[in-house]
Amino acid sequence: MKILITGVAGFIGFHLAKSLINRKYDVIGIDNLNSYYDLSLKQARLENLNQFYMPFTKLDLSDEKKTKFFFESERPDCVIHLAAQAGVRNSISDPQSYISSNITGFLNVLEGCRFQNVKHLIYASSSSVYGNNTSSHFDEEENVDFPQNLYAATKKSNELMSYSYSHLYNIPCTGLRFFTVYGPWGRPDMAYFKFVKNIFENKPIEIYGHGKMYRDFTFIDDIIKGIIGLLERGSPQKHYNKQNNKISSKSVPWEIFNIGNSKPVSLENFIEVIEKSIGKKAKKIFMDMQLGDTYYTSANIEKIQSCVDFNPESSIEKGMPIFINWYKNFYKI
Repeated sequence: MKILITGVAGFIGFHLAKSLINRKYDVIGIDNLNSYYDLSLKQARLENLNQFYMPFTKLDLSDEKKTKFFFESERPDCVIHLAAQAGVRNSISDPQSYISSNITGFLNVLEGCRFQNVKHLIYASSSSVYGNNTSSHFDEEENVDFPQNLYAATKKSNELMSYSYSHLYNIPCTGLRFFTVYGPWGRPDMAYFKFVKNIFENKPIEIYGHGKMYRDFTFIDDIIKGIIGLLERGSPQKHYNKQNNKISSKSVPWEIFNIGNSKPVSLENFIEVIEKSIGKKAKKIFMDMQLGDTYYTSANIEKIQSCVDFNPESSIEKGMPIFINWYKNFYKI
């Protein structure tokens, strides 16, 4: 099976590519290598993948003609679409890039899958689609019509767009709502990365929501196991019906899954784990919530557990020291 990973120089794409190659899949990758965060980190990920001789193409998916040509030339069997303009806060200052990457780029991927008869499209959605949900655990069947920021709106749009293509052209589509993924080779724009960086550099850390926010932090290894489990399960042909607790047939081969740890942690507690792992106290600046942010995320993972063997194994006490050791080695601290 030839698998195309978009956003392969990104955090999740990099780890997924390594895991699939080690499992003897035929993997090809694309990325536009934009400068949203440190480009040298993306290039280092690609250099790490070079040892596996993975074919790589630099490509901006918002370019319709180039994307069409790529799909026609490579004819992948399965597409795992992780490329996107990430970041909640950046979507407020640079909204145009989110429309270009997350809407136009996703449409071009759907068109590529349509005309090349791709057997399965797996794509990244986000827990951000839940907005300020007040449930103790966010369920896939809940209403997600009230995104708190443009990034979340584009991810909800991806879910709707994929459903329409699945309905019209019978393209099997699986959407993954990721919950605060962290780990080695992570994204420098994320809070945990900034916290570790500033603590090592003796700089204060900015703590939004006065540390009272909760996040369902999910270690990268658990995320990768979940993605591969759904890939190897095959394209969606059935749908989990929560009301009667059974798997029932569904006419459209389309599904959405939460993929998280299901154990939300307060920001205060998370920072304490970082301080203990580093062996150093942080200088803290407590701040109000940022525009577009949410107070709480928590994944109900019953649906994915009903379909594949998905049991997150890494608590923050286990995962953060692994990230910190990687950080020290990578940045030579």
